[in-house]
Amino acid sequence: MARVASGGELAAALLMLLSYPCLVIAALLPSLWFFVAAGAVSYVTDWFLHQRRSYLINRLGKARAGLSLRFLLRELTLVLLMAQMNLANNRAFSAAIVCFLVFYGMQAPHAALITLIRNRRKLPFGTRNIDLSGMRITNAPSGLLTSRAAEKMLHLDLFAVVGLLLYAKAGHIAFVYLGAALTLGLGIVYTLALAPYLTRRRLPAKTDDALAFMDTWLRAYRPSTVLYFSGSPDSAYQVNMWLDTMADMPGERPLVILRERAILLQLADTAVPVLCVPGAVHLMNMDLSTVRVALYPANVGKNIHLLRVPSMKHVFVGHGDSDKVASINPFSKAYDEVWSAGKAGRDRYALADVGVRDEDVVEVGRPQLAGITAWDGSAATGVPTVLYAPTWEGWTDEPGNTSLMLAGANIVRGLVTSATPVRVLYKPHPFTGTVNPKAKRAHDKVVAVLAKANAQRAADPAWSARIAEGKAAQAAARAELASIEAELDSLVAEATSAEGDMAVMSRDSIADPQLTARLAELRARWNTAYWKSLSAWEHKVVTGPMPHLYECFNESDAMVSDISSVVSDFVATGKPYAITDSAELGEEEFKRQNTAARAALILDNSASRVGELVTAVVTPELDPLAGSRKEIKQYLLGPDHPTSIERFSQAVRDLAHKAEVRLVQQAALGQTGDVDPLDGPTAQARAEMERTTPQRRADEELASDVQERNAG
Repeated sequence: MARVASGGELAAALLMLLSYPCLVIAALLPSLWFFVAAGAVSYVTDWFLHQRRSYLINRLGKARAGLSLRFLLRELTLVLLMAQMNLANNRAFSAAIVCFLVFYGMQAPHAALITLIRNRRKLPFGTRNIDLSGMRITNAPSGLLTSRAAEKMLHLDLFAVVGLLLYAKAGHIAFVYLGAALTLGLGIVYTLALAPYLTRRRLPAKTDDALAFMDTWLRAYRPSTVLYFSGSPDSAYQVNMWLDTMADMPGERPLVILRERAILLQLADTAVPVLCVPGAVHLMNMDLSTVRVALYPANVGKNIHLLRVPSMKHVFVGHGDSDKVASINPFSKAYDEVWSAGKAGRDRYALADVGVRDEDVVEVGRPQLAGITAWDGSAATGVPTVLYAPTWEGWTDEPGNTSLMLAGANIVRGLVTSATPVRVLYKPHPFTGTVNPKAKRAHDKVVAVLAKANAQRAADPAWSARIAEGKAAQAAARAELASIEAELDSLVAEATSAEGDMAVMSRDSIADPQLTARLAELRARWNTAYWKSLSAWEHKVVTGPMPHLYECFNESDAMVSDISSVVSDFVATGKPYAITDSAELGEEEFKRQNTAARAALILDNSASRVGELVTAVVTPELDPLAGSRKEIKQYLLGPDHPTSIERFSQAVRDLAHKAEVRLVQQAALGQTGDVDPLDGPTAQARAEMERTTPQRRADEELASDVQERNAG
């Protein structure tokens, strides 16, 4: 229920909750030293949980046991202690009551100032790689003043509390006055220190001025292609996978538009300009008249705020290509086009009959797969590596979503006990266990199986020679890895060292080409060193953003997974793979429903056939599915030539041309007043139509005829 993240956090939570009844008991006894001990535990554990950003702190607030109330309870028990010690009828007792009353009265102006500063410093947008030097953005207050401000303010009561406890022990009223003076004086100083940040010269540009500046920038930059994304922080990977593609399109002026500030904070490194606009009205009023193509990686409600713009063409590109239901969402018919990796995507929509017309589906490949190394068909040498990469349980928690709960442990046991020894890489989906706790328990079980298998191999004399082999190289690689990580941490810390809020981050977040290149080089070296640092015999659980899933593809000789885009992407390697029929549809029906399964070894929940996958790795000539994998690769991902990025870029240019032609026709008919058919980008569209396909020339002739009729 508390969702604590570690044993230490659980212990702190229990001690903190236990300290409050102990304070009451100590006050009633009365026992001064018991009270001091319980109070110290209360303060320290509360501080610790705040430092760890414990979920329990949030839950306590929801249960009306928030930060302010916890501090007040401590102070009330102190007053009770004084009363029980017969100190209620003197000036010290009155001073304590007055001090605490005034102190809590000070919380309101302090909280109001913090809220006003945050609200008035909040720009209507956040940015990356956009020069905001022409707009007034002042430095934010120091984090010492604004970070966890309520907690810092309330902790000032410690001086008054200590003064009263010293008085209760020694009887000198000076302790009371000194503690109260420090508590109230520091509280006043803290509050007054915030006030100057509300003056005009300390605040950034107002909303209207900021929006006007951004429109000026948009008119100067003239973005042509937009990647538009909205979602939860956990879904940032869906937009991150498209950043390199946006940067690699030749001749385009890309722009990434986000709708949530949390996504901006989770965005991967990119040199592409990024604009985060949380407000729907602000976005809809921005000057995006030069944009011709908008790309959408996800189907979400906020897409409508850009879909309403008729001057651009809208494309659903998705964040993976698989046989999941999400790949045939009926909402897709809201877009002008739907882009799929290969013919499989086209056929999915045709079979689903959800309203997406065949002529609106364009096959563009998967530009993200450029870094995947294709298998040459040779047998694996040494200890083969098998990747187990299950997907998560999904929002619907259907039994066919993931193999982890019903088959995960069986799959891993089958691999670690295989007649041909293999090394298992286990890379769980980052969402695993977020919906169903059973998935988290299944994950823990898989990790335990791998840990036990590693211990057994390490203790087996038959493996001693293999274990000893390469130890020196692994130690050197680990040392190199530590050096690379230290430099990466240093460069990232340097790039993010500027203290401030979102406004300051936007002002200062201009990509440094040299830093970007250095980070890319270091990450490539990190990947190489990472794999060299691992033992060829040792099973490994791979989590976190590094190494990337595609790096795991390149390192492995085969894979076991579920129906998801992971399988469709792995097909690019040409290596053997297995898919688990967790819903137990039966092999024939499972292959009928799932395209990628037609070239896969199908496992049931017992995973009894997983040994056949290992056989295909070590003796490729006995692999009955090798030919099918070549066919399915072409079907799922399209041809190898031209490259996917070339096809993708051409699709962007073709659709941009269609948008231009549409604007020519609208302008000719007088349906729009902001596009001159003889000027700007429309002239470029005319020139392109002159030198390209007959269909485009026909489009131009139609537009010209409409113009002549309108003039006549």
